[in-house]
Amino acid sequence: MSLYPQDLKYTSEHEWVRTPGENEGSVRIGITHFAQDALGDIVYVSLPEVGATVSAGDTCGELESTKSVSDVYAPISGEVVAVNSGLDTTPELVNDDPYGGGWLFEVVPASGDEVEGLLDAAGYEATLQA
Repeated sequence: MSLYPQDLKYTSEHEWVRTPGENEGSVRIGITHFAQDALGDIVYVSLPEVGATVSAGDTCGELESTKSVSDVYAPISGEVVAVNSGLDTTPELVNDDPYGGGWLFEVVPASGDEVEGLLDAAGYEATLQA
């Protein structure tokens, strides 16, 4: 599997967005392989509450690793409809499976246009080369 799956959209802050999410009208959000690798072993995850409204570019959570604490940014605006509660007891899933079991939360987008404006895999990889 590619380090940056082609079916996802990306942000320059190292989040990914999968359409559709598991909940009706939602998108699923996580961090990229690059981000989890840079953070090191993740030991704690703080995510937004279900029902919270997030705004694109704003901080909405934290990932704590053995090296540092890093903010999680909302890649799009909308309402949080699900969080990955499995990360409460096994935060290392973010390291082990960043595009699968290590997802962070789901949002129903305020506007479908925001997802389309995100980077594709090639565009994201180009930001890593800069």
